Amino acid sequence: MSTTTAITTTQSSSAAEAQLIPCLPDDVALNCIARVPPPPNTSSTLPCGCTTTPPPGSHSIKTPNPDNPNNPHVLIPVPPLPAPTVGAAYAVVGPTIYVIGGSINDVPSSHVWVLDCRFHTWRKGPPMRVAREFAAAGVVDGRIYVIGGCVADSWARNKFWAESLDPETGCWEAVPSPIDVRDKWMHASAVIGGRVYAMADRGGVVLDPKAGTWDVVDKRLDLGWRGRACVVHGILYCYDYLGKIRGFDVKKRVWKELKGPEKGLPKFLCGATMANVGEKLVVLWEGKGNGKEIDIWCAEIEVEENGDGELQGKIGWSHKLISVPKDSSIVNCLAVSL
Repeated sequence: MSTTTAITTTQSSSAAEAQLIPCLPDDVALNCIARVPPPPNTSSTLPCGCTTTPPPGSHSIKTPNPDNPNNPHVLIPVPPLPAPTVGAAYAVVGPTIYVIGGSINDVPSSHVWVLDCRFHTWRKGPPMRVAREFAAAGVVDGRIYVIGGCVADSWARNKFWAESLDPETGCWEAVPSPIDVRDKWMHASAVIGGRVYAMADRGGVVLDPKAGTWDVVDKRLDLGWRGRACVVHGILYCYDYLGKIRGFDVKKRVWKELKGPEKGLPKFLCGATMANVGEKLVVLWEGKGNGKEIDIWCAEIEVEENGDGELQGKIGWSHKLISVPKDSSIVNCLAVSL
């Protein structure tokens, strides 16, 4: 909800009352008021990046939507990334999104940009020790871990093939890693049970930051993990080749189909991404549109495991959010606590 909607242009007989902020010109006062964030609450914002021409932009979903009570969710624009990249990694710490590395003009970068979702402002973060593209990232106990995305062909890239950032101090530190896990490309990542799962072109690796140990990804998880995924109640959800949403139980080492929402959702063959918002599964996907534009849709699903061990889902809401140019695509979807 924009803070400017409460401003009235009705003037009173008192010049002091007519001013938005006493002793300040109205144009300056309006700029100040527009920058005031909404009151803190326990809800979450779901930002998503869309690659477009002109340059990439980001949006965030806000509730409620005062302009349309029938569709209580609205997608609002966020200032674009100051230095657009391809193949960046993403991490969330509190109300901030970290955009890590990525290539600029086909050259890997060590840059880090931080989006403060309370004020929709960008700032430069502490650069990594090595440049990366298509790396994996995850947050454990408030610390950001970045894995891969670089060729381990030098002392620095070997030592810092995996590194971690303390957001409080702004310092990156090397995370010791064995040589046999150092693949370059990472196409997906998630944190499950305090462990960072990084999926490479060939298999994947698991980092346990507390124990300081590495392991290989379970073959069942590797074979079934397709597309962008998220973790809700300790279950990793993604969609399979048939367009069905499935969840992987790490403890039982088994995939299960999410039953219930399939009739209310399209087949997610491409473009779908997911996020955990308040322990609910939120799915964002691309619709067909009118030929010149594509539609961005979103649904919130309440998921649980029933007494028989099956995964059940119930759609809370599902709406079209916005139409964007047809050459756009969803880059990522992240939940941020405000």
